Amino acid sequence: MPYKYDEIVPWGRSMEEYMWMFNLTPENLKLKIIGCGDGPASFNSEMTKQGYHVISIDPLYQYTTQQIQERINETYDNVIGQTYQNQEKFIWERIPSVKALGDLRMASMKKFLIDFEKGKKEERYVEATLPILSFKDKEFDLALSSHFLFLYTDILTFEFHLDAILEMCRIAKEVRIFPLLNVNSIFSPYVERIITELNSLGKKAIIEIVSYEFQKGGNQMLRIQ
Repeated sequence: MPYKYDEIVPWGRSMEEYMWMFNLTPENLKLKIIGCGDGPASFNSEMTKQGYHVISIDPLYQYTTQQIQERINETYDNVIGQTYQNQEKFIWERIPSVKALGDLRMASMKKFLIDFEKGKKEERYVEATLPILSFKDKEFDLALSSHFLFLYTDILTFEFHLDAILEMCRIAKEVRIFPLLNVNSIFSPYVERIITELNSLGKKAIIEIVSYEFQKGGNQMLRIQ
């Protein structure tokens, strides 16, 4: 899948949000986890500081800290502006305002940027792109995908989604994907087709309610075992 610098819109989420989005328990945190498409999230940084094991993959990691910072600066105002224009699509409870959202995202991305060079040297941040990864079969206990699959239904094909999810299933014992809505807060038409395909292949794919809802109706994740 082509990946161009001028198309990147960095937007990072925190470890706390990952806990909510993926129904992660304290026991889950002890597992060997891979985040597929983590971008500038602070999940890896925060988990590492607490002694847990996370590998994050993203084509974003081909760039330097300075380049990522510059891209954040270039796109931030536009993202916040669009959020102001579409406030009715979100639930302003845990995150009370657009300003609070911006502050939260910037705080997460700052933690990522501080950790990025060290994390690359430690091979915690790996430049890689779904649907083809170089990891061994069942190398991980848990694979997470936040705000990538299903979110871009209008851009990424059903075949891409299926190939990407099957690859995640190959490298991990369990897969969790959040959210199941597209960028317009509409339930992705791919979800039910994906579940049917996975179940036909002998995998257990179910939709679970999570304790996080920022997009209206976006409180579901797909769990595959």
